[in-house]
Amino acid sequence: MKRTSLIAGSVALVVSFTAGAGTAAGWWDRPKPPKPGTVVPALPAGQSNPMIATGVGIGANTPVYKTSGIGPSALNTGAPAGSEASYIDTAIFPGGTLPAGVTITEAQGINVLRRIGENLAAAGLSYADVYTMRVFLQNPAGATVADFAGWNRAYRQYFANTDLTTGAYVPVPLGTAAPAKPFVVNKARPSRFALEIENLPVGGWLVEVEVDAAYPTR
Repeated sequence: MKRTSLIAGSVALVVSFTAGAGTAAGWWDRPKPPKPGTVVPALPAGQSNPMIATGVGIGANTPVYKTSGIGPSALNTGAPAGSEASYIDTAIFPGGTLPAGVTITEAQGINVLRRIGENLAAAGLSYADVYTMRVFLQNPAGATVADFAGWNRAYRQYFANTDLTTGAYVPVPLGTAAPAKPFVVNKARPSRFALEIENLPVGGWLVEVEVDAAYPTR
């Protein structure tokens, strides 16, 4: 009788343990962490050309590079020093003249992203290596809100402009012009935030950006 009770108790214990394990099952189905030395973006499901990653996983021992906050360079000497127009990149917009529909924030965004590219190149990196971006926007003179739409057009000229399904580039508009090939074809989709703030540190700046990039595996 005692032996029967002991066996019954053992069976009950095994059943109880198995049921408990069942409730915790599924851990093997969870996404695996990035391998050492890799960066893996998490992208919205079902989108062939999402603008930004929802998050980024960084594997152990991943060498990274962080820029300082970078604003546009004063390249338009035909405009008053310190004015918003003085930060138009004349290599892209000769004479500082903006095509139809190109906003001053869009133009400054392009200027900033070109400077970001130069900064990355000096460190042996490129736009393709960027995995996180922080963006600060100031209202243009006379505007009540920051120009997020203009900034996003500038951003798409350099980031997140390929179809993840086909691998082909996605045309991007410059101002109100018909969409055309992006300035830099780049599938990288950093995680990103963009904030409207009251004042940037340099008079005339409407855009300031900082990025983190991961050195590619050799």
